[in-house]
Order: sequence, then C-alpha cells, then structure tokens
Amino acid sequence: MPNISPLRLGVNIDHVATVRNARGGRHPDPLRAALTAIEAGADGITAHLREDRRHIRDNDMERLKAEISKPLNFEMAATPDMVRIALGVQPHAVCLVPERREELTTEGGLDVVGQRDSLAPSIARFNDAGIRVSLFIAADPAQIEMAAQLKAPAIELHTGAWCDAIADDEPARAAEEWRRIVAGAALARSAGLEVHAGHGLDYATAETIAALPQIVELNIGFYMIGEALFVGLGETVRAMRAAMDRGRAKVAAA
Repeated sequence: MPNISPLRLGVNIDHVATVRNARGGRHPDPLRAALTAIEAGADGITAHLREDRRHIRDNDMERLKAEISKPLNFEMAATPDMVRIALGVQPHAVCLVPERREELTTEGGLDVVGQRDSLAPSIARFNDAGIRVSLFIAADPAQIEMAAQLKAPAIELHTGAWCDAIADDEPARAAEEWRRIVAGAALARSAGLEVHAGHGLDYATAETIAALPQIVELNIGFYMIGEALFVGLGETVRAMRAAMDRGRAKVAAA
C-alpha cells in the first residue's frame, strides 16, 4: 500500500460574512461558523480579507486567530496594507491571490511569473515570520516553477476552470483541464512544493481530486455555505469529509 499523506479540509467562511453584511449587523457570525466547521471535522479555516471588505472584516481576522483551535489561512492580495495586517494577525498561513474590485470572486490564478519582483519581498517576509505561504495559481508549468524559485512552501491549484467545464457539460474541456491539474500536481510535488487545491469544488469534484496523492489540502467555501442553508454547516462539513475520504481511499487501493 502506498504511503499517502492525509488530506486536510480547509473551510472558507467568507460568505457567512457576506450574508451578515447584507444587513449590516452581527449575524450570522463568521466565528460561530468557523467553530461549527471545526467541531464537524474541518482541519482549518480560510478567510479572505479583501481591499473593499465586502465580506470578511479586519475584526473577523483578529477574532478568528484568537478563538479557533485549528490553523487560520489568511487569503489576501499581496499589497503592502494586507502584508502589514497579516503580519500583525500572525495566522498559520497566508494564501496570496489576485484581486480586482469589480470581480465577483477570484478570477484565475496569480501571475507569479509576471509579478515575480513584487511578490518576492512579501514571500520572504512571511517565510521569515514563520507564516506558511501558498500561491494560488493555475496548473501551468511556468507558474509552478516560478513558485518554487521564489521559495514559496506551497501552491494552491486553481480548480475553477475544471469545475466550470463539468458544470457546463463540456467533457472535452473538462478532460483537458483535468490533465493540466494532474500534471501540475505532479510537477509541483517534484519541485518540493506542498500542493493544495480549491475553487468551485463540490462533493463530486472534491472526491475526484482527493484521489491525486500529491494534493494534501482542499480549501472549499461557497458550495459548502450554500449547502449549509439546507442541511446545516456541520452536516455539510461531514459530507465533504466523507467525499474526500472516498476519493483518498482510491489512492490507497491503487
């Protein structure tokens, strides 16, 4: 039986804050969601502090760091202001992502090749502070190789194009995107990077990607918060964990 690393589940709670902010009050509370997800089996919590504070707010990050028992993954753009805030909060990890004010959600991966000079100092500062850095990138060989050159400990492969192709019932495009993910995960691991994945994943796609032995962490948010409206967040986390476990079992049986 092959030696397979455990697969971690990070739950993104951004859209609990989106619902809260729609009324401008305090409920539903993202911290309560994080605690519920951890109780149900989440290995960590992800939260994206955006420039426009459209969902997560500064105080949310501080409360999460102070009160959750599992690692906090601070998703952020690599701007001087965000770097300053993250170094102050001292999360377990940061995930550097591209960000535009007008986008509904993060669109595409970070251009590590084109932004090498601006990213390098931020990555170095986080490494020096003992904060694990991951770069949210497409499964592109040039981007993966540059991530390794910049000494980022981890990458998070953008799975959105693959998930969209499946949802749009475009099997040829889905197959091509899947081949890119498989090859990208193998290349990243061979380059010494820890490999994560996320964006657009649901139960079925999480089960599929869990069968890639190089991937050790999935970060999933929007789908799970939507499902939680019908069955509760705890049940959604348990169902996602079960889907991931089914996928991982296929690796062990191979």
